[in-house]
Amino acid sequence: MRLATVIKELGQEGLVEEIEKHVKTTEMTSITRLYKGEKLLLFRDVDHVDMPVATNVVGSRSLIRKFFNTDSDEEVYKRLLEACNRPMRCNEEVKFNDSSFSVEVGANLSKIPMIKYYRDDPGYYITSGIVIAKGPKSGIYNASIHRMLILDRRRMAIRIVPRHLWQLYREAIEEGRSLPVAIVIGAHPLVLIASSSSPPFGVNEIEVANALLNGKLEVTRTPNYKLIIPAQGEILIEGEITQEMADEGPFVDLTGTYDIKRKQPVIHVRNIWISDEPIYHAIVPASREHMLLMGLYREALIWDYVRRVVPRVIKVRLTEGGCGWLSAVIAVSKSTQGDGKNAILAAFAAHPSLKQVVVVDEDIDIDDPYQIEWAIATRVQASRDIVIIKNVRGSSLDPSADQRILITDKMGIDATMDITKPKEKFIKVPLEINKNVKRILSELGSD
Repeated sequence: MRLATVIKELGQEGLVEEIEKHVKTTEMTSITRLYKGEKLLLFRDVDHVDMPVATNVVGSRSLIRKFFNTDSDEEVYKRLLEACNRPMRCNEEVKFNDSSFSVEVGANLSKIPMIKYYRDDPGYYITSGIVIAKGPKSGIYNASIHRMLILDRRRMAIRIVPRHLWQLYREAIEEGRSLPVAIVIGAHPLVLIASSSSPPFGVNEIEVANALLNGKLEVTRTPNYKLIIPAQGEILIEGEITQEMADEGPFVDLTGTYDIKRKQPVIHVRNIWISDEPIYHAIVPASREHMLLMGLYREALIWDYVRRVVPRVIKVRLTEGGCGWLSAVIAVSKSTQGDGKNAILAAFAAHPSLKQVVVVDEDIDIDDPYQIEWAIATRVQASRDIVIIKNVRGSSLDPSADQRILITDKMGIDATMDITKPKEKFIKVPLEINKNVKRILSELGSD
């Protein structure tokens, strides 16, 4: 199922907000980042873009739960981890002519939307492209999302961190050749989520997506390189990651600040196809969608690691204030005095980029920053409950860290109740909230 079909189905359920007014691309960025609703956003008239633009596709937890067909965050974590551990081979292969990529537009990047998200960006970026590659020697497939800076009509600089795609790229370079890639924009949201995950090297994220889709993912082979890709999407770009290097960045990353400029490999485009009446997917940098796509798999890992050392994990959040990456809050059911600190250590082990973690009791709603601060204010003694770990591996996204060698300090706060004291000392006195109270508060404008 391509993105346009997903949007149509969501629209029938009232889960799409359509913006008909003309907007500049930078205004689209502001609207998406400031929007606090739960719906997908569809911009019908974006400056210099000749197709509708969807943002916030995976931009809310309610939409994620809908794609997973569950009301439970825990079930999302379980299914995602299970799919990464047990990917499913794709058997629904169709001919390329039967895929959604029906219109060939040639090797010309100006034929697809050109979006500059922030005024000081160095150029136009593709942010939602799923890059699919196959190792020329190993035969290993990888699918992952990478930002790409458009350099001219046939070239893009791609940001590659030293992980799985980088290994396949080095495999090709060591053989004196470029690495063929297929870039898919506008696939099913579960394909996006799978491609944003980090299973072990050798696990094909397209097969992870197939497992999430219960074996129903249709795939096809690209015309030139015969790479296996989702058969349903909005845009397909075939090209090669070459030995040529170019400046990439500065780019606005998860923190909402500009990342540094780097020399990165250049993709030479061979051909482009689009679907009939395509909808373009733009992942707005530093938006909730950006954070959720990057953080969901890490949340699942934190949940999995922490549940092994405490009786029960109630909820996990990589917080929006922590850029969906650097800070976590975990609610646990505590049975022994050391559970909070064990949860802290498990969280850092699960997500090495994590810089700060707060552990609270199950009576605290971790989606409410006021309640988290209240727990810290009333349940923490700094000399006893704060864990500081110095000079350890951190995240390149943290501007306060040593971004050259990725060294940072980390802090854990055990904001759980001291079980050596009576529990009632830490529990808020309940308020009587009935219809009459609600009516009067409403009249006072304080509902």
